[in-house]
Amino acid sequence: MTMRMETAQTYVSGRLCLPEGYTPALSLRETEQAIKFIKDTFQNGLAAALNLARVSAPLCVTAASGLNDHLNGVETPVRFSIRSIGEDAEIVQSLAKWKRAALADYGFGHGEGLYTDMNAIRPDETLDNLHSVYVDQWDWERVIDASERTVPFLEGIVRDIYGVLLRTNQLVCERYPSVPAPELPDELAFVRSEDLEADDPDHTPQERVDHICRDSGAVFVIGIGAPLRDGNPQDGRAADYDDWSTPTDETHRGLNGDLFIWNPLLGCTFELSSMGIRVDPSALLRQLEAHGELANRDLPYHRRLLAGDLPLTIGGGIGQSRLCMLLLHTAHIGQVQSGIWSDAMRSACFAAGIPLL
Repeated sequence: MTMRMETAQTYVSGRLCLPEGYTPALSLRETEQAIKFIKDTFQNGLAAALNLARVSAPLCVTAASGLNDHLNGVETPVRFSIRSIGEDAEIVQSLAKWKRAALADYGFGHGEGLYTDMNAIRPDETLDNLHSVYVDQWDWERVIDASERTVPFLEGIVRDIYGVLLRTNQLVCERYPSVPAPELPDELAFVRSEDLEADDPDHTPQERVDHICRDSGAVFVIGIGAPLRDGNPQDGRAADYDDWSTPTDETHRGLNGDLFIWNPLLGCTFELSSMGIRVDPSALLRQLEAHGELANRDLPYHRRLLAGDLPLTIGGGIGQSRLCMLLLHTAHIGQVQSGIWSDAMRSACFAAGIPLL
Protein backbone atom coordinates (compact mmCIF):
# COMPACT_ATOMS: atom_id res chain seq x y z
CA MET A 1 0.00 0.00 0.00
CA THR A 2 1.41 3.37 -1.04
CA MET A 3 0.49 6.40 1.04
CA ARG A 4 1.74 9.95 1.13
CA MET A 5 3.42 10.93 4.34
CA GLU A 6 2.22 14.52 4.56
CA THR A 7 -0.14 15.14 7.45
CA ALA A 8 -3.63 16.13 6.32
CA GLN A 9 -5.54 18.83 8.16
CA THR A 10 -8.41 17.49 10.20
CA TYR A 11 -10.69 19.82 12.10
CA VAL A 12 -11.25 17.87 15.29
CA SER A 13 -9.87 20.24 17.91
CA GLY A 14 -12.10 23.26 17.67
CA ARG A 15 -9.91 24.89 15.04
CA LEU A 16 -12.04 26.74 12.53
CA CYS A 17 -11.30 26.34 8.82
CA LEU A 18 -12.26 29.27 6.59
CA PRO A 19 -11.70 28.29 2.93
CA GLU A 20 -10.31 31.22 0.98
CA GLY A 21 -12.73 32.65 -1.57
CA TYR A 22 -15.61 30.44 -0.46
CA THR A 23 -19.08 31.35 -1.71
CA PRO A 24 -22.20 29.29 -0.99
CA ALA A 25 -23.66 27.76 -4.13
CA LEU A 26 -27.24 28.15 -2.87
CA SER A 27 -29.20 30.77 -0.97
CA LEU A 28 -30.43 30.00 2.54
CA ARG A 29 -33.90 29.17 1.26
CA GLU A 30 -32.54 27.03 -1.56
CA THR A 31 -30.29 25.28 0.93
CA GLU A 32 -33.25 24.36 3.12
CA GLN A 33 -35.07 22.92 0.09
CA ALA A 34 -31.98 20.99 -0.94
CA ILE A 35 -31.57 19.55 2.56
CA LYS A 36 -35.07 18.08 2.38
CA PHE A 37 -34.40 16.70 -1.10
CA ILE A 38 -31.19 15.00 0.02
CA LYS A 39 -32.73 13.52 3.16
CA ASP A 40 -35.82 12.23 1.35
CA THR A 41 -33.78 10.77 -1.50
CA PHE A 42 -31.13 9.10 0.62
CA GLN A 43 -33.42 7.55 3.22
CA ASN A 44 -35.71 6.13 0.56
CA GLY A 45 -32.73 4.63 -1.23
CA LEU A 46 -31.31 3.26 2.01
CA ALA A 47 -34.60 1.62 2.94
CA ALA A 48 -34.86 -0.04 -0.47
CA ALA A 49 -31.23 -1.20 -0.55
CA LEU A 50 -31.23 -2.79 2.90
CA ASN A 51 -34.92 -3.76 3.25
CA LEU A 52 -35.60 -1.35 6.11
CA ALA A 53 -38.89 -0.05 7.49
CA ARG A 54 -39.12 3.36 9.11
CA VAL A 55 -40.03 3.44 12.82
CA SER A 56 -40.37 6.05 15.54
CA ALA A 57 -37.54 6.36 18.04
CA PRO A 58 -37.11 7.77 21.55
CA LEU A 59 -35.41 11.06 22.30
CA CYS A 60 -34.55 9.82 25.79
CA VAL A 61 -34.30 6.54 27.71
CA THR A 62 -34.17 5.77 31.42
CA ALA A 63 -30.66 5.77 32.84
CA ALA A 64 -31.22 2.40 34.51
CA SER A 65 -32.18 0.60 31.30
CA GLY A 66 -28.64 0.37 29.91
CA LEU A 67 -30.01 1.35 26.48
CA ASN A 68 -28.07 4.57 26.03
CA ASP A 69 -24.96 4.51 23.89
CA HIS A 70 -21.80 5.50 25.75
CA LEU A 71 -19.87 6.08 22.51
CA ASN A 72 -16.18 6.15 23.46
CA GLY A 73 -17.00 5.69 27.15
CA VAL A 74 -16.04 9.23 28.21
CA GLU A 75 -18.88 11.39 26.88
CA THR A 76 -21.40 12.70 29.40
CA PRO A 77 -25.07 12.17 28.46
CA VAL A 78 -27.59 14.90 29.21
CA ARG A 79 -29.51 13.63 32.24
CA PHE A 80 -32.69 14.88 33.87
CA SER A 81 -35.27 13.68 36.38
CA ILE A 82 -38.83 12.78 35.37
CA ARG A 83 -40.89 13.94 38.32
CA SER A 84 -44.01 11.90 37.69
CA ILE A 85 -42.24 8.52 37.67
CA GLY A 86 -39.32 9.35 39.96
CA GLU A 87 -36.63 8.14 37.56
CA ASP A 88 -33.64 9.72 35.86
CA ALA A 89 -33.65 9.81 32.08
CA GLU A 90 -30.92 10.51 29.54
CA ILE A 91 -31.12 12.05 26.09
CA VAL A 92 -29.84 9.36 23.75
CA GLN A 93 -26.32 9.69 22.36
CA SER A 94 -27.25 7.18 19.67
CA LEU A 95 -29.73 4.32 19.34
CA ALA A 96 -27.25 1.47 18.88
CA LYS A 97 -28.80 -0.76 21.54
CA TRP A 98 -32.39 0.47 21.40
CA LYS A 99 -32.68 -0.56 17.73
CA ARG A 100 -31.69 -4.14 18.44
CA ALA A 101 -34.27 -4.44 21.18
CA ALA A 102 -36.88 -2.90 18.88
CA LEU A 103 -36.20 -5.52 16.18
CA ALA A 104 -37.04 -8.22 18.73
CA ASP A 105 -40.03 -6.44 20.23
CA TYR A 106 -41.57 -5.52 16.86
CA GLY A 107 -41.15 -9.02 15.40
CA PHE A 108 -38.68 -8.30 12.57
CA GLY A 109 -37.36 -11.42 10.84
CA HIS A 110 -34.12 -12.40 9.15
CA GLY A 111 -33.13 -9.98 6.39
CA GLU A 112 -35.54 -7.32 7.63
CA GLY A 113 -34.59 -4.14 9.40
CA LEU A 114 -35.54 -0.68 10.55
CA TYR A 115 -34.29 2.87 10.28
CA THR A 116 -35.17 6.01 12.15
CA ASP A 117 -34.24 9.63 12.68
CA MET A 118 -31.90 9.85 15.65
CA ASN A 119 -31.58 13.23 17.32
CA ALA A 120 -29.06 13.61 20.12
CA ILE A 121 -27.32 16.21 22.25
CA ARG A 122 -23.62 15.66 22.90
CA PRO A 123 -22.44 18.50 25.14
CA ASP A 124 -18.83 17.30 25.22
CA GLU A 125 -18.30 17.86 21.48
CA THR A 126 -15.60 20.36 20.53
CA LEU A 127 -17.29 22.72 18.09
CA ASP A 128 -15.69 23.27 14.69
CA ASN A 129 -16.53 22.92 10.99
CA LEU A 130 -17.71 19.32 11.42
CA HIS A 131 -18.96 19.08 14.99
CA SER A 132 -22.04 20.44 16.73
CA VAL A 133 -23.65 19.64 20.06
CA TYR A 134 -26.73 18.62 18.06
CA VAL A 135 -26.43 15.31 16.23
CA ASP A 136 -28.84 14.15 13.56
CA GLN A 137 -28.36 10.83 11.85
CA TRP A 138 -30.16 7.89 10.36
CA ASP A 139 -29.84 4.98 12.74
CA TRP A 140 -30.51 1.62 11.08
CA GLU A 141 -30.42 -2.02 12.16
CA ARG A 142 -31.10 -5.31 10.35
CA VAL A 143 -31.53 -8.91 11.50
CA ILE A 144 -28.85 -11.36 10.35
CA ASP A 145 -27.95 -14.97 11.12
CA ALA A 146 -24.75 -16.51 12.44
CA SER A 147 -23.43 -17.31 8.95
CA GLU A 148 -23.49 -13.58 8.11
CA ARG A 149 -21.23 -12.52 10.98
CA THR A 150 -18.31 -12.15 8.56
CA VAL A 151 -16.17 -9.42 7.05
CA PRO A 152 -17.37 -10.17 3.47
CA PHE A 153 -20.98 -9.69 4.57
CA LEU A 154 -20.08 -6.42 6.30
CA GLU A 155 -18.31 -5.22 3.15
CA GLY A 156 -21.36 -6.08 1.02
CA ILE A 157 -23.64 -3.96 3.23
CA VAL A 158 -21.15 -1.08 3.11
CA ARG A 159 -21.06 -1.26 -0.69
CA ASP A 160 -24.86 -1.12 -0.78
CA ILE A 161 -24.84 2.03 1.37
CA TYR A 162 -22.10 3.63 -0.70
CA GLY A 163 -24.14 2.90 -3.83
CA VAL A 164 -27.07 4.83 -2.33
CA LEU A 165 -24.68 7.71 -1.64
CA LEU A 166 -23.48 7.74 -5.27
CA ARG A 167 -27.04 7.67 -6.60
CA THR A 168 -28.11 10.49 -4.26
CA ASN A 169 -25.11 12.55 -5.36
CA GLN A 170 -26.06 12.03 -9.01
CA LEU A 171 -29.61 13.26 -8.42
CA VAL A 172 -28.39 16.29 -6.44
CA CYS A 173 -26.05 17.22 -9.29
CA GLU A 174 -28.93 17.03 -11.77
CA ARG A 175 -31.26 19.09 -9.60
CA TYR A 176 -28.70 21.68 -8.43
CA PRO A 177 -26.14 22.12 -11.22
CA SER A 178 -24.65 25.21 -9.54
CA VAL A 179 -23.40 23.08 -6.62
CA PRO A 180 -19.85 21.73 -7.15
CA ALA A 181 -20.03 17.95 -7.14
CA PRO A 182 -17.85 16.04 -4.66
CA GLU A 183 -15.23 13.85 -6.28
CA LEU A 184 -16.53 10.46 -5.19
CA PRO A 185 -14.77 7.38 -6.58
CA ASP A 186 -16.93 4.71 -8.17
CA GLU A 187 -15.41 2.05 -5.94
CA LEU A 188 -14.89 2.22 -2.19
CA ALA A 189 -11.56 1.11 -0.73
CA PHE A 190 -11.47 -1.29 2.24
CA VAL A 191 -8.59 -1.55 4.70
CA ARG A 192 -8.04 -3.19 8.07
CA SER A 193 -6.88 -1.02 10.96
CA GLU A 194 -4.06 -3.48 11.71
CA ASP A 195 -2.77 -3.13 8.15
CA LEU A 196 -2.89 0.66 8.38
CA GLU A 197 -0.71 0.48 11.45
CA ALA A 198 1.72 -1.97 9.87
CA ASP A 199 2.11 0.16 6.72
CA ASP A 200 2.30 3.50 8.55
CA PRO A 201 3.60 2.86 12.09
CA ASP A 202 5.09 6.31 12.64
CA HIS A 203 1.80 8.21 12.49
CA THR A 204 -1.31 8.39 14.64
CA PRO A 205 -4.43 6.39 13.77
CA GLN A 206 -6.13 9.56 12.50
CA GLU A 207 -3.15 10.51 10.35
CA ARG A 208 -3.13 7.03 8.81
CA VAL A 209 -6.76 7.44 7.83
CA ASP A 210 -6.03 10.91 6.45
CA HIS A 211 -3.29 9.54 4.21
CA ILE A 212 -5.25 6.69 2.70
CA CYS A 213 -8.51 8.63 2.42
CA ARG A 214 -6.84 11.49 0.56
CA ASP A 215 -5.31 9.00 -1.86
CA SER A 216 -8.41 6.85 -2.40
CA GLY A 217 -11.18 9.43 -2.02
CA ALA A 218 -13.35 7.09 0.04
CA VAL A 219 -12.36 4.30 2.40
CA PHE A 220 -13.96 1.97 4.92
CA VAL A 221 -11.66 1.11 7.82
CA ILE A 222 -12.48 -2.26 9.39
CA GLY A 223 -11.73 -3.06 13.02
CA ILE A 224 -12.43 -0.08 15.32
CA GLY A 225 -12.10 -0.54 19.07
CA ALA A 226 -9.56 -3.27 19.79
CA PRO A 227 -6.04 -2.26 20.83
CA LEU A 228 -3.53 -2.36 17.98
CA ARG A 229 0.10 -3.43 18.24
CA ASP A 230 1.07 -0.14 19.91
CA GLY A 231 -1.66 -0.62 22.53
CA ASN A 232 -4.00 2.05 21.18
CA PRO A 233 -7.21 1.36 19.21
CA GLN A 234 -7.89 2.91 15.82
CA ASP A 235 -10.68 4.75 17.64
CA GLY A 236 -12.79 4.23 20.73
CA ARG A 237 -15.88 2.04 20.84
CA ALA A 238 -18.22 1.11 23.66
CA ALA A 239 -18.18 -2.53 24.75
CA ASP A 240 -21.81 -3.43 24.20
CA TYR A 241 -22.86 -2.86 20.60
CA ASP A 242 -20.23 -3.25 17.81
CA ASP A 243 -18.20 -6.46 17.76
CA TRP A 244 -14.61 -5.22 17.63
CA SER A 245 -12.95 -8.18 19.34
CA THR A 246 -13.84 -11.32 17.36
CA PRO A 247 -10.82 -12.68 15.45
CA THR A 248 -11.45 -12.84 11.71
CA ASP A 249 -8.10 -14.44 10.80
CA GLU A 250 -4.67 -14.86 12.35
CA THR A 251 -3.84 -11.14 12.38
CA HIS A 252 -7.15 -9.23 12.32
CA ARG A 253 -9.99 -8.61 14.73
CA GLY A 254 -13.30 -6.85 14.45
CA LEU A 255 -16.55 -6.90 12.48
CA ASN A 256 -17.17 -3.16 12.43
CA GLY A 257 -15.79 -0.03 10.84
CA ASP A 258 -16.07 3.61 9.79
CA LEU A 259 -16.77 5.13 6.38
CA PHE A 260 -14.54 8.09 5.49
CA ILE A 261 -14.82 10.47 2.52
CA TRP A 262 -12.12 12.95 1.51
CA ASN A 263 -13.48 16.51 1.69
CA PRO A 264 -11.45 18.67 -0.72
CA LEU A 265 -13.15 21.91 0.34
CA LEU A 266 -11.88 21.56 3.91
CA GLY A 267 -8.85 19.45 3.04
CA CYS A 268 -9.71 16.81 5.61
CA THR A 269 -11.05 13.35 6.20
CA PHE A 270 -14.80 13.34 6.62
CA GLU A 271 -16.36 10.56 8.71
CA LEU A 272 -19.79 9.90 7.30
CA SER A 273 -20.85 6.69 9.00
CA SER A 274 -20.00 4.21 11.73
CA MET A 275 -21.44 0.70 11.52
CA GLY A 276 -20.83 -2.89 12.35
CA ILE A 277 -21.99 -6.39 13.08
CA ARG A 278 -23.16 -6.34 16.69
CA VAL A 279 -21.89 -8.37 19.61
CA ASP A 280 -23.15 -11.85 20.28
CA PRO A 281 -23.19 -13.03 23.93
CA SER A 282 -19.57 -14.20 23.92
CA ALA A 283 -18.26 -11.01 22.34
CA LEU A 284 -20.29 -8.91 24.78
CA LEU A 285 -18.74 -10.61 27.80
CA ARG A 286 -15.26 -10.42 26.28
CA GLN A 287 -15.58 -6.71 25.56
CA LEU A 288 -17.17 -5.84 28.90
CA GLU A 289 -14.27 -7.56 30.61
CA ALA A 290 -11.73 -5.73 28.43
CA HIS A 291 -13.26 -2.39 29.46
CA GLY A 292 -13.65 -3.36 33.13
CA GLU A 293 -17.44 -3.15 32.84
CA LEU A 294 -18.60 -6.67 33.67
CA ALA A 295 -21.06 -5.25 36.21
CA ASN A 296 -23.09 -3.93 33.24
CA ARG A 297 -24.13 -7.47 32.35
CA ASP A 298 -26.81 -7.11 35.03
CA LEU A 299 -28.50 -4.21 33.22
CA PRO A 300 -31.84 -5.08 31.58
CA TYR A 301 -30.61 -4.77 27.99
CA HIS A 302 -27.49 -6.81 28.63
CA ARG A 303 -29.45 -9.54 30.42
CA ARG A 304 -31.72 -9.88 27.38
CA LEU A 305 -28.77 -10.16 25.03
CA LEU A 306 -26.96 -12.73 27.17
CA ALA A 307 -30.16 -14.77 27.49
CA GLY A 308 -30.53 -14.94 23.70
CA ASP A 309 -33.68 -12.82 23.63
CA LEU A 310 -32.26 -10.41 21.03
CA PRO A 311 -31.53 -11.27 17.39
CA LEU A 312 -28.11 -11.15 15.78
CA THR A 313 -27.90 -7.86 13.91
CA ILE A 314 -25.84 -5.44 11.86
CA GLY A 315 -26.42 -1.71 12.11
CA GLY A 316 -25.01 1.77 12.21
CA GLY A 317 -25.53 5.48 11.97
CA ILE A 318 -25.21 7.81 8.99
CA GLY A 319 -24.81 11.52 9.61
CA GLN A 320 -27.61 13.53 8.03
CA SER A 321 -25.96 16.94 8.34
CA ARG A 322 -22.61 15.47 7.30
CA LEU A 323 -24.21 14.05 4.14
CA CYS A 324 -25.82 17.40 3.34
CA MET A 325 -22.49 19.18 3.92
CA LEU A 326 -20.75 16.86 1.50
CA LEU A 327 -23.32 16.99 -1.29
CA LEU A 328 -24.06 20.73 -0.99
CA HIS A 329 -20.40 21.77 -0.80
CA THR A 330 -20.78 23.67 2.45
CA ALA A 331 -17.83 24.72 4.59
CA HIS A 332 -19.50 24.43 8.00
CA ILE A 333 -22.07 22.09 9.51
CA GLY A 334 -23.96 25.17 10.72
CA GLN A 335 -24.95 25.84 7.10
CA VAL A 336 -27.12 22.70 7.05
CA GLN A 337 -28.41 22.59 10.63
CA SER A 338 -29.54 25.20 13.10
CA GLY A 339 -27.12 25.03 16.01
CA ILE A 340 -25.54 26.92 18.88
CA TRP A 341 -22.22 28.60 18.15
CA SER A 342 -20.03 31.11 19.93
CA ASP A 343 -20.31 34.75 18.88
CA ALA A 344 -16.68 34.60 17.78
CA MET A 345 -17.35 31.65 15.47
CA ARG A 346 -20.45 33.26 13.99
CA SER A 347 -18.57 36.48 13.34
CA ALA A 348 -15.60 34.73 11.75
CA CYS A 349 -17.86 32.64 9.51
CA PHE A 350 -19.92 35.66 8.46
CA ALA A 351 -16.77 37.59 7.54
CA ALA A 352 -15.60 34.61 5.45
CA GLY A 353 -18.90 34.35 3.55
CA ILE A 354 -20.14 31.32 5.47
CA PRO A 355 -23.74 31.94 6.63
CA LEU A 356 -24.76 29.84 9.64
CA LEU A 357 -28.43 28.94 10.09
